[in-house]
Amino acid sequence: MRTQTWALSDELWQKIEPHVPGPPPRREADLPRKRKPGGGRKPVASRQTVEGILYVLRTGCQWNALPKEYGASSTVHRYFQYWTQVGFFETIWVLGLEAYDEMEGIAWEWQSLDGNLIKTPLALEAVGNNPTDRGKKRNQTQRSCGSTRLSTRTSP
Repeated sequence: MRTQTWALSDELWQKIEPHVPGPPPRREADLPRKRKPGGGRKPVASRQTVEGILYVLRTGCQWNALPKEYGASSTVHRYFQYWTQVGFFETIWVLGLEAYDEMEGIAWEWQSLDGNLIKTPLALEAVGNNPTDRGKKRNQTQRSCGSTRLSTRTSP
């Protein structure tokens, strides 16, 4: 049994696999030379790439710190960028929501459709001054430790 949160179970992989896009398109049209048939690196396994992406997203590590068991970090990152662009992660998100809705049932009528992230104009009257500044201005000529600044220059 897999204990890592980024490792895919066989059951989950069977549901995701049909929706995995192909590899990112090659830039061969931009290059002056064509590859020989069979040349270049072999394609990366899709499951290995998905697990590598989930590893980075779950652990928060940098792409360059990706363990070699998932393949080259630049390759996994290129797949991540391409799959994000074509909407792969949105597709599996919707699949997950549909599966959860079938198992548990999502209370859609309780979901928020809108939010408000602005300051309220009358909030100061309701809660009072900010406790960190209490509406006071400190004397700008004094140091923050309270001592007064001593001038080394004397006036003539």
